[in-house]
Amino acid sequence: MKLRPLHDRVIIKRLDQERKTASGIVIPDAAAEKPDQGEILAVGNGKVGDDGKVRAMAVKVGDKVLFGKYSGQAVKVDGEELLVMREEDIMAVVE
Repeated sequence: MKLRPLHDRVIIKRLDQERKTASGIVIPDAAAEKPDQGEILAVGNGKVGDDGKVRAMAVKVGDKVLFGKYSGQAVKVDGEELLVMREEDIMAVVE
């Protein structure tokens, strides 16, 4: 990966969402919502506290996570859209 996030930031790749409803109707790309799940591709070192100590990250590379629909900043790397967001914007780890 060409990106290395700093401090408490993570790089996330959105996971594809199902494009078909339970009844079999195919949802076109223009009408589909952005998925709110992704896989972590890279993590920073951690957040620096007021005391100067670095707090370790609670997530790691490969974790599948939930985040808000409008969280993070979208960037394109090698034609692939990725998200850069702070660890605090992640709501949960999917196990």
